[in-house]
Amino acid sequence: MYCRGGADPIKDDQNTNLAVNPLYKLEKEDWWFQHHRGCDAVPPKKGEFLELPANGEFTVELAHNRAFTTLSYDGKMVTDWPDGKEHPEDWNGWNTDGTPAVCLKGDGALHTYNESSTGGTAFAISYNSELKDVTMENLVVFTTLYHTPWKRVATYKVPDLPACPEGGCTCAWLWIPNGCGEPNMYMQGFKCNVTNAKSTVPLAKAQVPVYCENDKTKCVKGAKQMLVWHQETGNNIETEQWVTPNYNQKCGWVEGAQNDIFEVNGQHASSFATTPSSTPAVKPSTLSTMVRSTTKPAETKPSSTADPVTVAGTAPPLSSCTSATGQDAGLGLVFTMRR
Repeated sequence: MYCRGGADPIKDDQNTNLAVNPLYKLEKEDWWFQHHRGCDAVPPKKGEFLELPANGEFTVELAHNRAFTTLSYDGKMVTDWPDGKEHPEDWNGWNTDGTPAVCLKGDGALHTYNESSTGGTAFAISYNSELKDVTMENLVVFTTLYHTPWKRVATYKVPDLPACPEGGCTCAWLWIPNGCGEPNMYMQGFKCNVTNAKSTVPLAKAQVPVYCENDKTKCVKGAKQMLVWHQETGNNIETEQWVTPNYNQKCGWVEGAQNDIFEVNGQHASSFATTPSSTPAVKPSTLSTMVRSTTKPAETKPSSTADPVTVAGTAPPLSSCTSATGQDAGLGLVFTMRR
């Protein structure tokens, strides 16, 4: 991922949370792939990709800081949760006296009352190897995962994507929190590559999504752009006050692999394909090599006040990344890719 070890290309910071900070009220040239914090200038090492198995799935780790993933400190700070702490399985913001729910106090970075009210996250792909060639129109959302971010480990399904060009594709992890704090958004960049590709059908041009929760006939079908809102420039969706657009049915996305994003005789696919492909899914293998540090956890206190960062390995190609979940104070998530 971009900015995996921070914005310094010669330093691999295992305690970084730089890329996890939210994006809010920025010019497009600044929020686009986190240019304002320098992350677009720190790509992963050559030959290192987030691997996307066509008709399969891939697994990532969602965390507030790289320190709370298996990519730092030999995983000694890892728990089932993004903040490296322990929480009950039914963790929620309901007050003990039964009064209405409040945003989770123990982890404002998740921006939610409970698991069911989380906004959902997504990945988008552009069939361009160079970041300068990626545009809103060729960066297509290809998978969504409802009720995330929540636990540290998350698995996303991949549609029947064609192979990437030589040099790979460019991907982005996306999230808009469903309220509970500053109305910001998140975008984390990756170098990605489609594996086991059989199809040669290209993706259609990404269309502007619309908010359609109350009228499904307004939902945009087919390939869609990422959601951009509450920025100074580049916004592509507006909603009424207190209404949040998310990567779910609110804006026309079914959960899982987006099977309607391909060209059909040069046209957009006209309907959603909600059933899984008949091609057997390729299961992700366990990550056997990762960046490891000789620094003991006690010697470096991890910060949880930033958003996702991408971690590039010194070992064989390692797909790892950090994504953001920011709160008003800048709290966020880090997610790291696992093969």
